[in-house]
Order: sequence, then C-alpha cells, then structure tokens
Amino acid sequence: MKIIAGNANRPLAEAIARRISVYRGDRIGLANARVERFNDKEIFVEIYDNVRGEDVFIIQSTSNPANDNLMELLIMTDALRRASARRITAVTPYFGYARQDRKSAARTPITAKLVANLMTEAGVDRVLTMDLHAGQIQGFFDIPTDNLYAAPVFALDIKHHLAGRENLTVVSPDVGGVVRARDLAKRIGATLAIVDKRRSRPGEVESMTVIGEVSGRTCVIVDDICDTAGTLVKAAELLKEEGAEEVHAYISHGVLSGPAIERVTSSAMETLVITDSIEPIEAVKKARNIRVVSIAPLFAQAILNVGNDTSVSSLFDETTLAPIYEAFYRFD
Repeated sequence: MKIIAGNANRPLAEAIARRISVYRGDRIGLANARVERFNDKEIFVEIYDNVRGEDVFIIQSTSNPANDNLMELLIMTDALRRASARRITAVTPYFGYARQDRKSAARTPITAKLVANLMTEAGVDRVLTMDLHAGQIQGFFDIPTDNLYAAPVFALDIKHHLAGRENLTVVSPDVGGVVRARDLAKRIGATLAIVDKRRSRPGEVESMTVIGEVSGRTCVIVDDICDTAGTLVKAAELLKEEGAEEVHAYISHGVLSGPAIERVTSSAMETLVITDSIEPIEAVKKARNIRVVSIAPLFAQAILNVGNDTSVSSLFDETTLAPIYEAFYRFD
C-alpha cells in the first residue's frame, strides 16, 4: 500500500497516514513525491517511490482552489498509471462541483458528471469520498465509489459535548436535507424539525418557516456544506426567535467562503462544528464558536478496509467508530 498526498489538505493526509501506521502496527508514511508548479502555474508531479504493482491511495480534496486541486489529482493519477500502479484510489473527502449535479436551468452543465468522467479517464480505479451533496453522484462514476458519512462521527461528538440534554431536536435547514437530518436524529434519539425556505430568486431567501417543535429545546442544525453561511445564520436566528434554548450546527464540509466566518462568529449559534475534509484556514481556527472534528480515523480505517477488501459499510455505524475515536481522538 502507498499513500500519496496533493497540496489540498496535507495535514489531513499526514494524520490519516499516522493512524494507518497505528492500526497496522508498522510505519507507513506519505509517498516521496513532488507536486509543484512552474512559473506559469503549470502543475508538475514527480513520484520518487517505486509504485509498480502497488495499491495507491491519492488523498486530495477538490476544495478551493477547486480547479488547481482537481488538476493535481488528475496529473497525479496519470503519473501513477504510467508508473504501473496496480490500483489507484482517489480519496476525496470533499468532492468539489458536487452541487452541480443536475441541470438547474436551460443550457447549464452537469459538472459533477464531467468531473467524474475526467477522473475515470485519467485512470482512477476507485473513489472514496464523504457526504456527497447528492447521493446519486455515485452513479455518475463507472467505477466503484464509496460514500462515507460524517453522521456517525457527529453522533459521537454530540453525545460527548451535549451529554445530559434530553430536549435535543435535529433541524434540517431545508427540505432537501431531511433524510440527512432524520438519520442523525435517529442516531442520537432526538426529535426532528425542518426549516422551510422560499426564494424570491436564486441566492435570495424571501421567507423561512419552522416546521416542528423547537421552543425550549436544544437545536442541532445539520447539513453537508456551509459556503457563505447566509442560510445557516438566518436559520439559527429563526430558531432562536421560535424559542430555542441553544442552537448548534454540524456541517460536513466547511467551505466557509467570503463573509462566512464573520457571519458565524456574530450569529446566534453557540457552536459550528465542521470536519477537516477541507483544511481549516487560520481564521477558522481562531473563531470563537467554530470547532473542527477530525475525520482522519474514519478515512484511515476506510482505506485499510478497501486495501484489505473488507466491508466499508461497517463504518456507517457509530458503534464501530466509537472505539477508534476513543483511542485516537479526544473530543475536547
């Protein structure tokens, strides 16, 4: 097994490699490789380790800058394929362009499918990702695709940090996220509420209504992506207006672009919990109410399971992850 990392999120790649070393009982570091740019920003990749006949995992989220990180992934894949790697698995904790999974209007692209085609044509044999914006994106690939879930990790974190609260309500910030919210609510034994939002035009919310009981309850908003945080902050304010005691948010991918961090820190939310699928910038680390939960143990175990041809779906259950996280990650 070989693990190679691009520049998108090297700290996560290093953390995954460290945990794999612990799980296996032998040292496995990141492959010795060079991923850099020429003066004109062309990407150049050179792999120094022998990968002939190896099972290689490329850890590379296609986060901001999405195009650069995607090209790094494609070029690394081509380099490995030409070096006769036996199998190439693209480990993309955050799969960029996932929000463009359908034609939202006339003459618009389905970019998620285009990216899937690019990865397949470059030589990727398998994809390992987490919380795709739409589950059907797995069908865009003509190769095996495993979609992990942050919900088991969130459930463990909630049970630790919100222990003792019997009045928990999981809130979906829109109708499209009800399945995700219902799953988390079932895991932690909470009730369910929905924020119904109506748009006057794209990007502008005309009105928001809460469906369900939130008065006097601790509300946990759950979603897959937080970009500019506008909808998230408005949902938190609405829940407070409806009588919620506390509002917390759990987001799988903290894109947090533009004014997002400022909005979150000045919002009604007690905490915003994100994973490190996207490398947190310094402002995120210093934000008073933003906390990062690592997914390195989850992906380390998933990579081992893929490499050993054992079940990946076993990681959908928090009881499987609990001993892993207790041993290798402290939720404080």
